[in-house]
Amino acid sequence: QVQLVESGGGLVQAGGSLRLSCAASGRTFSSYAMGWFRQAPGKEREFVSTISRSGGSTYYADSVKGRFTISRDNAKNTVYLQMNSLKPEDTAVYYCAATNRYRADRRYEYEYWGQGTQVTVSS
Repeated sequence: QVQLVESGGGLVQAGGSLRLSCAASGRTFSSYAMGWFRQAPGKEREFVSTISRSGGSTYYADSVKGRFTISRDNAKNTVYLQMNSLKPEDTAVYYCAATNRYRADRRYEYEYWGQGTQVTVSS
């Protein structure tokens, strides 16, 4: 069992940056690949990025490629999402998730979810 708690959301102007953090409980954090998803009002939850257990492999949605960077610190049981050059269309609740799969970019592939953190980008 893994419990996930996101933080770092907030209000930022377009072009600005935010860094999201997701702290995981338990001593098996390094055995999970981690992902970030987001859900805007009235829309489906969508994949943003994922990182492998060791952090050596990452994958991004086309909409954030080149602007967002996912990373993890297994010693701190934490995964991060650095978001640069933010756009109003990035406004959403951001969720982190954990999976036993090597890599996953579908919502149903993740077993554990955090409660989410709100990111609002003003124009």
